[in-house]
Amino acid sequence: MSYIIGVDCGTSGTKTVLFDERGAVIASKTIEYPMYQPQNGYAEQDPADWSAAMISTIKAVMVQSGVKKEDVKGIGISGQMHGLVMLDKDNNVLRRSIIWCDQRTAAEVEEMNRIVGRDKLVEITANPALTGWTAAKILWVKNNEPEIYSKVAHILLPKDYLRFILTGEYATEVSDASGMQILDVPNRKWSDELLSAFEIDKSWLGKVYESCEVTGKLTKCMAEELGLCEGTIVVGGAGDNAAAAVGTGVVEDGKAFTTIGTSGVVFAHTSSVSIDKEGRVHTCCAAVPDTWHVMGVTQGAGLSLKWFRDNFCMTEKETAKLMGLDEYYLMDKQAEQVPVGANRLLYLPYLMGERTPHLDPDARGVFFGLSAIHTRRDMLRAVMEGVTYSLRDCVEVFREMNVNVSDMMACGGGGSSPLWRSMLADLYNCNVKTVASKEGPALGVAILASVGAGLYSSVTEACGAIISADKVQEPDPANVPEYEKYYQLYREIYPALKDKFSKLAAL
Repeated sequence: MSYIIGVDCGTSGTKTVLFDERGAVIASKTIEYPMYQPQNGYAEQDPADWSAAMISTIKAVMVQSGVKKEDVKGIGISGQMHGLVMLDKDNNVLRRSIIWCDQRTAAEVEEMNRIVGRDKLVEITANPALTGWTAAKILWVKNNEPEIYSKVAHILLPKDYLRFILTGEYATEVSDASGMQILDVPNRKWSDELLSAFEIDKSWLGKVYESCEVTGKLTKCMAEELGLCEGTIVVGGAGDNAAAAVGTGVVEDGKAFTTIGTSGVVFAHTSSVSIDKEGRVHTCCAAVPDTWHVMGVTQGAGLSLKWFRDNFCMTEKETAKLMGLDEYYLMDKQAEQVPVGANRLLYLPYLMGERTPHLDPDARGVFFGLSAIHTRRDMLRAVMEGVTYSLRDCVEVFREMNVNVSDMMACGGGGSSPLWRSMLADLYNCNVKTVASKEGPALGVAILASVGAGLYSSVTEACGAIISADKVQEPDPANVPEYEKYYQLYREIYPALKDKFSKLAAL
């Protein structure tokens, strides 16, 4: 039996999982680390924490499993996207990493638009300039920390710093590099035009690989420390969402996944590059060679349900504690008693502004149609339906871009709710499935490593052999047209309120 290691470098911690070649979990270990916020809107982490966590978790899974080091055929790394790691000529980290959720770069986004132009940026990088993405952070250091910037010799993403620790190679791969805003996304290579415009030295950047390609091999020093063989391959890996796509089998046209966590993500695979010129969804290179993915985000998905739970569901919380049940299970049972449309009550889930399809930080949550007949359970059902309408909005943008969705996976906490899955199936009008494995990104990069190691001939073949559906929710033919009436009304509410949101923000 052959084995593969998947490392997932997240924001809260690094999780390493040892899989066998069929995708079964043999051992798993997670180590957490802090995030630093030196000022309001800043978010940083220490790359040394990531490195220490990776080393400790790999050692732990090898010890736990008792697997022979000769049987471990490869390593794949997934990571939080957009983080900036700067090294000097001696490979010392020059400053803490500015990570994905940092928002300090508004001035640099304006600078990028002024230098290159919004339309040109979208044409080359498939996305408008964004505060959380890497290019704006590079320019921020250049503008605000010139002494540090003058010492830069290498720029890496979080997972690519871990690759450097393992192999000594400066490299990245297309899915994660897509989130830097200096990659020519349609052509899957660094953009000389943008590097020149932003005065970023191309020699600072690693070689760009496809996600399943071998990018380097484990050094003797690291192999001895980890209890692995020198020369064990390390593949490109992938950014976290691209890795999750592979880990859920979303590797062919027509396939997509919906994640309902704090925010909601709808992610679809496409074999041809498709760019939304309005910037409502992100287009990036996929982890499958020569393919792409599109991704829409609704800010307040699971957050809306958590907000409702914390403020209005004390009874369910107390009852769940007494019965040893999950409070969300009891909330589902309450919402199930309400008909489709929540008795003519609609909810806009814009508690934190919105991204897809409305790029509007001023948008706010709304209950529309509230009357004296409505109960708490009606409001609960309306919240769940409103989040589902906003996720359907993402799918509608995909359809405008000629990206078809006919096979949907459901992930995240919300994906475990049968009621929410039924809403998704009815509003998407397609089957909604869950996957048997819950390892997501770690499994995804392990699959990429299994291809790099030659255990499978392609990512698609590997997913076909490893990924299996757990539950399948079919759309209810009676509910589909009923939901459609409410959804079409839902779509009219934001345009009617758009100006009012901005007036409210100005008060």
